[in-house]
Amino acid sequence: MFFRELNRANCKTYMLGCERTRQALVIDPIKENTGRYLAVAAYSGLRINYVLDTHTHADHRSGIWDLAELADAKVVMDRHAPAPHVDVHLEGGSEVAVGDLRFKVLYTPGHTPDGICLYGQGRVFTGDTLLIGGTGRSDFLGGDPGKQFDAIHQGLFALPDDTLVFPAHDYRGNHSSTIGKEKATNARLVGVSREQYIEKMLHLGLPLPDKIQESLQANQSAIDDDSLKFPEVSRLSTIKEVTVADLQDRISRGSAPLILDVREPEEYGGELGHIRGSMLIPLRALPSRAAELNAHKSDEIVVVCRAGVRSSTAASILSALGFERAGNLKGGMLEWNDAHLPVEH
Repeated sequence: MFFRELNRANCKTYMLGCERTRQALVIDPIKENTGRYLAVAAYSGLRINYVLDTHTHADHRSGIWDLAELADAKVVMDRHAPAPHVDVHLEGGSEVAVGDLRFKVLYTPGHTPDGICLYGQGRVFTGDTLLIGGTGRSDFLGGDPGKQFDAIHQGLFALPDDTLVFPAHDYRGNHSSTIGKEKATNARLVGVSREQYIEKMLHLGLPLPDKIQESLQANQSAIDDDSLKFPEVSRLSTIKEVTVADLQDRISRGSAPLILDVREPEEYGGELGHIRGSMLIPLRALPSRAAELNAHKSDEIVVVCRAGVRSSTAASILSALGFERAGNLKGGMLEWNDAHLPVEH
């Protein structure tokens, strides 16, 4: 197997390749290093077939879309990933094949709702779930330290002790560890109960990443231009959340609010479908088309997207424009489908 760590910095990117078929996978690419990844692949005689993010990053712009476009590769993420333009959505227990190489997907939420790890060839790529000597923070929107603790202990720590650990970030100059070493020495986990871990993670008091405003919402929406001014991240937590059960109850009683879907057109008619009677205005077009909603300025609006993330951004934008009753469908069309509620295609 061809294997290379590509960044040699706090943010880690890995390239894996099958030596027989010359197919390759790039894990957690950074946007500004796209040219470097293409050069390494070309020099090594590899063709990049897949680019994968282990989770939605908050501290740098993801390079998955640029790299996929230039390499004619497929974008791969967990099914809970909020962004559009993902070609392959993965679930825990599924498999990623790179030529003759096989990697098992471990669903590891907690740092983010869409966290995954890849295990195979004696290695596990742990994203920001398990770091060397630490764990990824869980205080962003959608983070859950309890789920993170379970994912580590029930998933990652069940792997063989000699499994090499390659995280998505490291701030101490490390390059790898092993599952056995992390089980024995990781100060955030050794001798810590689930309740103690949750308490610890809820009170870390870490500052937000320097680039969160320019990175997180852009990565969640795959919008890579100045067409949209994103609201402050702190505003997103002030948006009212509407559950799928509450919305379906309102619809069945004939008192449905205006349902605004802010996904891309191909998603609206895609596998998840859309809610009957919903209005489509993609997020990137919302500021320029908000006037189309002026007749509903005093009405309740429930905004919908794939996972309830882009719609939170959209509801915040509408709120700033004077739509004071704009709320967000919690969990989006993923949760709507998982509840087996009716959709149209």
